[in-house]
Amino acid sequence: MKIIEMTGKTVEDAVRNAARELNVSEDRLEVQVLEEGSKGLFKLIGAKPARVKVILKRDYINEAKTFLRDVLTAMGIRAEIKIKEENSVINISLAGPNMGLVIGYRGETLDSLQYLISLVINKGHETEYKRVILDTENYRLKREETLKRLADKTAYKVKKSGRSFKLEPMNPYERRIIHSALQNHPYINTYSEGEEPFRRVVVDLKKA
Repeated sequence: MKIIEMTGKTVEDAVRNAARELNVSEDRLEVQVLEEGSKGLFKLIGAKPARVKVILKRDYINEAKTFLRDVLTAMGIRAEIKIKEENSVINISLAGPNMGLVIGYRGETLDSLQYLISLVINKGHETEYKRVILDTENYRLKREETLKRLADKTAYKVKKSGRSFKLEPMNPYERRIIHSALQNHPYINTYSEGEEPFRRVVVDLKKA
């Protein structure tokens, strides 16, 4: 975090001067006005410049992009990286050849990269928490649809057999999809059991 003080004829001038000094756009600056400044009598006598203290905000978007680029390069993968932030959610999409390597077995590599990027962006807790979603080839949506079909199929199997069924271990995000898909089912109840990373969803009949 870089902090400097700057003066100008007005507060706006002082902020512009600070942005030029730091070679950044003004939206990267957090501004604290120390003195409003005054024009003085006849704009000459007793005039005082405005004085501000500015804090250079972290460019966490660029940090995340640089980190991801370095990791992909180390993996021997070339990809186009697009990052968009909206309502404290940072969506990162990758496009390029060999995206299967980025996804990994059932999305494990993609999830690991997403977790690491979240650590980079949220380090130091200098800003409000940012949720990170990393995706490629629309994998997240496809996986969600697959899990919803699995939930419906398992619910049918449990209702027909009258016996509970344990799904394979899943991460918290995937477990939530299963729970959500079946939460309004009239005959089926779901819960999770086990310890991470082997925690799994159990699909069972509702108790009479």
